[in-house]
Amino acid sequence: MTAPLIDPFQRAISYLRVSVTDRCDFRCVYCMAENMTFLPKKDLLTLEELDRMCSTFVRMGVEKLRITGGEPLVRRDILTFFNAMSRHLDSGALKELTLTTNGSQLERFAKDLFAAGVRRINVSLDTLDEEKFARVTRWGRLPQVLRGLDAAQAAGLKIKINAVALKGFNEDELFSLAQFCAERDMDLTWIEVMPMGDLGNEDRVGQYWSLKDVRARLAQQFTLRDLPESTGGPARYVRLEESSQKIGFITPLSHNFCESCNRVRMTCTGELYMCLGQEDMADLRPALRNHPKDDAPLEAAIRAAIGLKPQGHDFDYSRQRADGQVSRHMSHTGG
Repeated sequence: MTAPLIDPFQRAISYLRVSVTDRCDFRCVYCMAENMTFLPKKDLLTLEELDRMCSTFVRMGVEKLRITGGEPLVRRDILTFFNAMSRHLDSGALKELTLTTNGSQLERFAKDLFAAGVRRINVSLDTLDEEKFARVTRWGRLPQVLRGLDAAQAAGLKIKINAVALKGFNEDELFSLAQFCAERDMDLTWIEVMPMGDLGNEDRVGQYWSLKDVRARLAQQFTLRDLPESTGGPARYVRLEESSQKIGFITPLSHNFCESCNRVRMTCTGELYMCLGQEDMADLRPALRNHPKDDAPLEAAIRAAIGLKPQGHDFDYSRQRADGQVSRHMSHTGG
């Protein structure tokens, strides 16, 4: 039996987030530039290589696999990969197969995702205002996403909405977003904007809306009860007593959550980032491609990479600048 993956701080690594493409049909202002230069398709891992890579991680103790992008559902034939991963669900080695999506393709793929064993998905949605949605996503259209949410729920998928807290943009929708999710039996998680990518015209400090303030505003209208539960990610949850709704807070800036980090991220080219907020990475592609019939070098490369996992990130806006900024866009590592 393969020894479990343990990092230098004695954290067991059981959660892998895999970007299957850097491409997306949106251009969200906090994620990527409007005029992105995407990777040549030949540089991406093939679906067969992604299968081998993820299967190796599962064999080494990963129990949760989240598929991300870019927008994962724009990758051609991506359902082939989901269907292949379902064998690990059937064997019991993998406890959860899930994805994060912008919702644009759910109307097409929701039923097939459920058939492949996906039961819970995260959908990014920062506003319910159609004009504001078009502005923050640049290329997105809100009605298409709302139809996708309907299709996902009709297929039996449990949905969690992820909303990035943006100062001066969706502050006035704090309660309307909560009500929208409550009416549809969807959980809601707020996320602080992170200093990632070439800022260009985007002012990360100016966009930053602390979730301490979000929570304080919610507490003015609702009774908040802290919940001990975790879904394997960095969110901390509360329940609104009046509506029984669960709301999460992901706070990389106002509260560093790294002490319990159990995850690593792999890009669509096979680069493994041990921390979202650090530049260090390990390129797993040579071990994968140079040894097509032998997984031992790949396992050794993975284990060596986990041995370099840092204790945490350095994101910080407290000095009114984006300290700890990393140069790559969020879409490169995977959302």
